[in-house]
Amino acid sequence: MLRRIYVDNSATTQVDPAVLAEMMPFLADNFGNPSSIHYFGQQARAAVDRARHQVAALIGAKPGEIIFTSGGTESNNLAIQGFLSANRKHGTHIITSAIEHPAIKAQMDHLSQSGYQVSTLPVYSDGIVRVEDVEAAITDETVLISVMMANNEIGTIQPVAAIGRLVRSLRERGKKIWFHTDAVQAAGKIPINVVEMGCDMLSLSAHKLYAPKGVGALYAGRGVRLQNRNLGGHQEREKRGGTEPVPLIAGFGKACEIALNELSAQGLKLQELRDSFEQGVSEKLVDFVVNGSRENRLPSISNISFRDTEGEALLINLDMRGIAVSTGSACSSGSLEPSPVIRAIGGSDSDARTAIRFSFGKFNNAEDVVELVKIVPDAVESLRRLARQ
Repeated sequence: MLRRIYVDNSATTQVDPAVLAEMMPFLADNFGNPSSIHYFGQQARAAVDRARHQVAALIGAKPGEIIFTSGGTESNNLAIQGFLSANRKHGTHIITSAIEHPAIKAQMDHLSQSGYQVSTLPVYSDGIVRVEDVEAAITDETVLISVMMANNEIGTIQPVAAIGRLVRSLRERGKKIWFHTDAVQAAGKIPINVVEMGCDMLSLSAHKLYAPKGVGALYAGRGVRLQNRNLGGHQEREKRGGTEPVPLIAGFGKACEIALNELSAQGLKLQELRDSFEQGVSEKLVDFVVNGSRENRLPSISNISFRDTEGEALLINLDMRGIAVSTGSACSSGSLEPSPVIRAIGGSDSDARTAIRFSFGKFNNAEDVVELVKIVPDAVESLRRLARQ
């Protein structure tokens, strides 16, 4: 039988068995509505409260600062549009980066057509935003800065703590500016502390953390004003009406608890797997480039442009050989345009079209890397031979 190897963990992750076990009681006997005051409701409420503490602990926040959502996209929408709707009097200028996730970029495109001014900052060949560029872009109308913590395609880690310090210093001088970061890819892979980072809002998604799809969270500090984007009941600090999906939230909380406990060990393991893979590929292939910074990136992601090898063709070839990878953001699947992230770091259209993302996870092992180093170079060379014919 074909041995399948999954190295697309940045798109989504397998649910951890311990997370599934945490969810199961709330799919069966503990079925209550957490807004009900009877025994069944209070059992559900206790599970939601426990998860809120677990999510908060992962990012150094207080439980009352966590708002559960349906995932990273909703968290980003609540953070940006919910914030802007409640704070328009403070300004209409937003600063973001050229490599944000589509869930941010789509909002910025919409806002730029709705009376807001959006400054999109460049990144350099290492795929990293410069704090001095952020500072230079600030105007009297600036109200929000949104820069992701780590890029979803190339894994580069952004200087969010430095941006946070800049925002804090400006607020101390009377400027009304807030800072949001999309930490969907970073959470569980590198340490996060919202107090040390100085961010006002931070987005999370459970299915990147070995938890189920359909649930996420927004950290919003107590001083952050948000307009409800989902009118209904009083749930989630009255910022997201609707009955909470207790099984999903319970699983999300457990996944955050596990991620916090395993953070250091998993980070080392993922880095070893990724580095071993890149070393193996470099010994068998020429004419390829690892995109973005080799040092300042997530331990899990390796984004490689195999020149003279069409990315989509390589993805299909690898899938036929049992290897699951991606050509970029899962949320951009189906797009015919070259990766905007690769182009933003100075890559050519050819580099963007030949880029493949390998994203390792906790269920990968050294045997997977051995197979990858056998299969990937062979697939690349076979496609190059066809192209030369």
